[in-house]
Formats: sequence, C-alpha cells, structure tokens
Amino acid sequence: MKTTEAGKRTASKTAEVGPTMSGSEILVACLEREGVDTIFAYPGGASMEIHQALTRSKIRTVLPRHEQGGAFAAEGYARATGRAGVCMATSGPGATNLVTGIADAYMDSVPMVAITGQVPQAMIGKGAFQETDIYGMTLPVVKHSYLITDIREIPRVVREAFHIAQTGRPGPVLIDIPKNVQQAKTQPVFPKQVQMRGYNPNRTASDLELNEIIGLIQKSERPVLYVGGGIITGNASDELRRFAQATQIPVTSTIMGCGAFPESHELSLRWLGMHGAAYANWAVNGEFELRQSPNEPMKKIAHGADLLLAFGVRFDDRVTGKVEKFCETGTIVHLDIDPSELNKNRHVHLPVVSDVKYALGRMAEMLEERPIEKKFSAWHKQIAAWKKKAPFGYNVTEEVMKSQHMRDHLKGKESEVILPQMAIEMLYELSNGEAILTTGVGQHQMWAAQFYKFKYPRQLLTSAGLGAMGYGYPAALGAKVACPDKEVVDIDGDGSFLMNIQELATAHIEKIAAKALILNNQHLGMVMQWEDRFYQGNRGHTYLGDPENRKQIYPDYTAVCQSFNVKCERVMYRKDLRGAIQRMLQAKEPYVLDVIVPYTEHVLPFIPAGRTVADMIWQQG
Repeated sequence: MKTTEAGKRTASKTAEVGPTMSGSEILVACLEREGVDTIFAYPGGASMEIHQALTRSKIRTVLPRHEQGGAFAAEGYARATGRAGVCMATSGPGATNLVTGIADAYMDSVPMVAITGQVPQAMIGKGAFQETDIYGMTLPVVKHSYLITDIREIPRVVREAFHIAQTGRPGPVLIDIPKNVQQAKTQPVFPKQVQMRGYNPNRTASDLELNEIIGLIQKSERPVLYVGGGIITGNASDELRRFAQATQIPVTSTIMGCGAFPESHELSLRWLGMHGAAYANWAVNGEFELRQSPNEPMKKIAHGADLLLAFGVRFDDRVTGKVEKFCETGTIVHLDIDPSELNKNRHVHLPVVSDVKYALGRMAEMLEERPIEKKFSAWHKQIAAWKKKAPFGYNVTEEVMKSQHMRDHLKGKESEVILPQMAIEMLYELSNGEAILTTGVGQHQMWAAQFYKFKYPRQLLTSAGLGAMGYGYPAALGAKVACPDKEVVDIDGDGSFLMNIQELATAHIEKIAAKALILNNQHLGMVMQWEDRFYQGNRGHTYLGDPENRKQIYPDYTAVCQSFNVKCERVMYRKDLRGAIQRMLQAKEPYVLDVIVPYTEHVLPFIPAGRTVADMIWQQG
C-alpha cells in the first residue's frame, strides 16, 4: 500500500501511518498502543508468528502451562484492575481450551481480549490440521468477535476490541487471525479514535427518572439497596457509599458485588442468596417460619423490603431462588447499563437504563438539595434484631467429631479439628482484611465470601456466574501480576485446585508470589452437601481420595508442590494453624498451605435451588 504525502497529512488528523511491518508485528504494536503490559499466551503453529513479535516487545509474556490457565489468569488481571486482560492461544485445541475462560468472562462481565491464531485462509473450512471455527464456537459467549481477513484491518479491529471490552457492560472480545495474515506485510494505519456506528455504551438516566426513584424512597418504610458486580465494573463504589449514607438505606450485595460497599459498615447486610446471610434474605423477602414441606402454606413472621433498589444486578437464580417470589410484595427499581437485562429474569416496576456511577452520583447531588427526612429507625431496629439472631457462624458438631475421615487423620486429637470457617477467619485476621482473594468453586468459595469481610471493590475475584472449577489459582497469578504489592491468596478446595495444578510451574518460573490455601476435605464438597440433603447421603462419585487407603491424604500436595519447586505445608491440628498462615503470608514466593478439614461440614445458610426464603436452612440441626 503506497501512501502519498497528501494522504499522510490527512491521515495524521485521524490516524498515524507506521513503517512497513508484518501482521504479527502490527498486532503487537497495537497491543502496546492500548497500554497492554502483560499477555498470558501459550504458543503453537498458528500463533508462533505473534510470539516471535512479542520477543521484540516491551510487553511481558507470561507462559501458562494450559490455555485455560492463561484465560483465567487474564480474567484475574482484569478483575483486579478493571482493564482488559489479554490471553492468546494457537488454533484448534489451543483456541478451544480458552473457551471456558471466555464463557466465564462473559457470565461475569469481565473485560478480556482473547487472541487466537487460525490456519491460513486458504485452508479454512477444509478440515486442516488444528482447525476449528473458534469464531462460530464462541458467538454465544462473547460481547463481540472478529475474524481478520485483511492485514490492513488489524489496527482498527484491535482498537475496537479493547473499546468494546472495556466500555458499557464489559465483556470478552475474540480476535481470530489466520497465519497468512500474520505473515503478510503492509504499512499500517493506526486510528486515533474509535468510530462504531450503532454502539453507544454511555447511557445515562434522566433527572426525571432519578427523581422518581427518590420519590419512591420518600414514600418507603423498608427500603433495601441490592447491588451487584455492575457497581464494581462501573467504578461506582464511592458513589454507592455517598448515596447509602445520604439515604440511610441498608445495602446487600451479590457475591459479584462483594466489596462494592464495606462489609463492616453499619448499613451493610453482607450478601444474599442461596448461601448468603439469613438477615439479608429476610430483609429483602421477609422472615417466615420454616415449613416442613414445600406444599405447606408460608407463615410470615416479619415483613421484608417494601422498596428494592436493584442496581447493577441481573436477578441471578442463585440470589432469587423461585424468582416470582423474590421480593414479592415490594416495589422493585432495576437500574442497569444493559437494557437487555431489564425485565429479563424478574419483572420490575421501574426499569432504568443508565451508567450506575452517573446515576448514583447524580442522585447523591439531588439529595443534597432534597434530603431524605426519614431515618428508617424502625427498619434499622428490625434488621439489627435479624443480625443478632442469625449471624454467619459455625460450631464443631457431634457429626464432625464422629467423622471417620477426621478420626483417621486426627488420631485421638478430635478437639484439634480445623473447621474451614476457622481457617478463613484466621486469614482475615492475620491479613488485616487487606488481601485480594480468589477462589475455586464449591463450599470453600461460599465460606470465603462468608468469613472474609471485604472492604474494597476488586477484592474478591471468583467465578460466580459460570462456576468454573480450576479458576482460583490461575486467577490469583493474574491478580498478583496486576497488583504485585498486594497479598493475593487463592482460597481453594482440593477438587478445584487439582484442575489447574500445572500453573504451579507458571508461578515458580515466572516468580509470581501468589499463595493458595486449600481446604482439603477429600471430597467434592458442594455436590456432597447436596447428596446429604437430597440423596440420603448416597455418594455419586464425589470422593476424591484413594478408596483403598482412606487414611492417606490423596493426592499428597506437599510432594506435588515440591516437584514444582513450590513451598507447601500441611496442617491438621488447630494449634498449628496460626503459625502456618503467618508463614504463608510472610513468604516472598509462591506458597501452598494444605489445611485438612472435615467433609461433614455443610455451608449454611442454604436455600435449596428453586425454593424461597421460607425454605431457608440457617442453623444446624
């Protein structure tokens, strides 16, 4: 492509013309222009041209030991910073190994750019070696996707991809690049601005709509703020605090929203839903007498919210239970940046499309001129009573003490049993509540959210919507790369940790000092809990240990970690726990702490799937 001097002068106003480069070099130059400092990338035949270009770049390339680990690490980076995480894989199996991470980013609205090499254009559709239609495969789980067929399109596509991933409701964007496009050469034109017809991510509510919300608050007696991950992705935590303090409305969150509002604040109800705080569920839905069967009529003890302000949430089934019964008698306001979420899962009384940071900030300004006169004192008193009645808690039950699993390992020292909740509480204490936590998926995930009180947004990084096991440690690596001065700890289960255990090699070789605290009960704990509740305790392949030697902890994580040159310590007795956690936190390198806990422990509270708060199990027995 030849560019005239007149053309260069015109282009300089809207774009910049670069020297002749290969497609792979242009792609890397575009990443540098987007401010990318790290890419999690595993090479292969269809992406090695890009890797060659990366060796000449200032961008740090972190080599995961599995492409899924790379995708989860990119997510951890993105969730910790708010900037798009970047991962890359080759065509075929490399690309398909990214799909779980892409789907996870889509479900949890995480900004991510996934780059895949593709076979040469002439081979597409012919069943070539390592060919898959990754563009078609990922269409349901991306915000947008590109298959680049012209080298000249690379600068525009990369610019658009980052813009789409990071604006409006964030999400993953896929860029698929055939090998011949990577190898071709041209003089690139780098656009200075993004112009996308039909894409308008900056939506703001009108003052009329916001005044209507304030009017509903004025009429309310029992309002609740129900906030989600949209507050965090929208960088609206400060505005939420201002608004909550101005109105004195109690705040509950989803798991994705943990940290959006300080959980130690007097207005905090922590998080709600299937395993959320009983008092948060009661505040939204009312308190009921526990019924013995679903066919019994519900008997209400106390009323819940008469106004629910649902900001940056999507009424997920793990929050709502039986969705038509969720806040059944309250007026519901749903404010979200994504209009497709309004009235999708739950019909609401006032749907509002808006950037949540703008809406909360503007309403806080309006309230300075029109303050809420009510203090909701009776409502606060009721909530205080609920908090006193049913805090998050635990106790060593007789069932735990009789557990064959613990008798085998404690050898007569049953009083020294470590409950999983204890370990998380101690981690909270010893880290001063300042650590960034990642998690796998299962019981440990729920306990981490229950017993670590989050102060800040982007402090809990977890696979919430997709529930992808194996997420925790790779995500911790990404978060630690993004925040090297922060303590990053993966709270994991023995099942989840094993799924991406190969990333210990990444941690050691790349010198990424992410920690892992494994709550090891030798079972798939959450599935096992459901077996206990609904299948008379019949084990459907949920035991992860060696059935021929149940007295052995299997696998031996201390030996596995040693083979990766990663320090690991096993703790079985309560008296040893504090010192072990301190050693883990003080380590300046990757560190794994394997904590043996009983498999008989259940996560409470528990609202069975598809049920209501009337069916909530919130205490032992």
